[in-house]
Amino acid sequence: MKIFTAEQIRNCDQYTIKNEPISSILLMERAAEACVDWISENCNHHRNFAIFCGSGNNGGDGFAVARLLYQKGFDIDIFTNSKAKFSPDAQENFKQIKEISGITVREFKEAMNYRFDSRTVIIDALFGTGLSRSLENEMKDLVEFLNLKNNIKISIDLPSGLLADGIFNTDAVVFKADYTLSFQFWKKCFFHTETGKFAGKVQVLDINLSQDYIDDTETGDLVIDDGVIKNIFKIRDEFSHKGTYGKVTIVGGSYGKMGAAVLSTRAALKTGAGLTFILAPKCGYEILQTSDPEAMFIEGGADYIDRFEIDETAVCGIGPGLGTHKKTSESLLKFLKNYSKPLILDADALNIIAENHDNLFLIPQRSIITPHPKEFERLFGKTENSFERTVLAKNKAYELQIYIVLKDHHTQVITPEKKVFYNITGNSGLAKGGSGDILTGVITSLLAQQYSEEEAAILGVWFHGKAAELAAEKYSKESMLPTDVIAEFGNVFTELNAKVKKVL
Repeated sequence: MKIFTAEQIRNCDQYTIKNEPISSILLMERAAEACVDWISENCNHHRNFAIFCGSGNNGGDGFAVARLLYQKGFDIDIFTNSKAKFSPDAQENFKQIKEISGITVREFKEAMNYRFDSRTVIIDALFGTGLSRSLENEMKDLVEFLNLKNNIKISIDLPSGLLADGIFNTDAVVFKADYTLSFQFWKKCFFHTETGKFAGKVQVLDINLSQDYIDDTETGDLVIDDGVIKNIFKIRDEFSHKGTYGKVTIVGGSYGKMGAAVLSTRAALKTGAGLTFILAPKCGYEILQTSDPEAMFIEGGADYIDRFEIDETAVCGIGPGLGTHKKTSESLLKFLKNYSKPLILDADALNIIAENHDNLFLIPQRSIITPHPKEFERLFGKTENSFERTVLAKNKAYELQIYIVLKDHHTQVITPEKKVFYNITGNSGLAKGGSGDILTGVITSLLAQQYSEEEAAILGVWFHGKAAELAAEKYSKESMLPTDVIAEFGNVFTELNAKVKKVL
């Protein structure tokens, strides 16, 4: 799915109005109906709605939602500035509201004395994407007041106080929603740490905006959704053999850090690689042969790796538990100087490269690196926020002609062409040591199976997150372990095959 800017979304609205054709007020009604369908299905244990409406089109959405919810039998209180100059569509919907005797219209200031009981849902329709500066004065005070309430909170299209495409400043006041009902598209702000936390759980509602506009409009920002994955995933050929699915070499492990190598190797095996090797120090031999007997062991040193002897026909994933011993560092950098095939670099491999800026140019083109934010900072420098970090990552991916898998709550796959794919699978249960080692194994395995670098990175992060969702359902986010995530790989493949397989 494409991610559009606020301006592109407005243009999409206008294109739809002109070419469907449909009036703007009826398009607003369509959006309100989509909201009410979701609210009435998911909030049927709540009877009261306190709806806060601004003077722009987001407020118009709120007025229309209020009217439709009232018609479904819910109790409605509207809070607004009745003396404001409303947009034409907001004015029309406000006029209809005033004609309904069962809906109470109150001024914003009356919210301070309103009784928000446990069955009241607060709906934010104050600004949406129409905001151009931080909240201030009365609106700032109102949002701060509402944020203190324990009631369920829903934002229409975008939590008030957010920019769709960026960030005002880290201390700006923003409505903190439990759910955001976003029209047609994800907004970029939903994916970034500083802003996404205000959106809660995002529900993208299809309001039938022009598909022609969507298809014809270019954007470098995309969501890794089911449609993207179905176009990438390849069903396993029945007439195949182990050579069909490639050869993987995981390079990792050091004394006391063999677990990372075990996890990465097991992930590669469970993701379908034809042959899997593990290059590790001798101290990990028994651990690895016992834990992952399907993998073949290659000795690369005693207590740490001091030599990189890689089969040229294998796809190489380097880093899990590698350590940063001086001889390991020297051997890795020497290896990279003489290696030109794309590979996957993670963890200590990245930390070794980060010791000297010139080392970045040793990374073979089309390689995939998988840094978490701190590793990214060591490699490329500090940024003020995650939006700036993404811009820097795009520039570095282009400069070095590599793929950057920037691990975060919504992991980003950033291509040499400066495209950004945001992942929407996964959960905070992955915030544990070992989770990144699994991802390295997954992506290395997929690259060995003849997926392109872009496909391997996109499918890998989606697959990793999907398995984490299944693990959390069984064990909870708190208790799930990286090994539990690997144990769900088979179920993810089963689901994938069912989605893609042709049926009569």
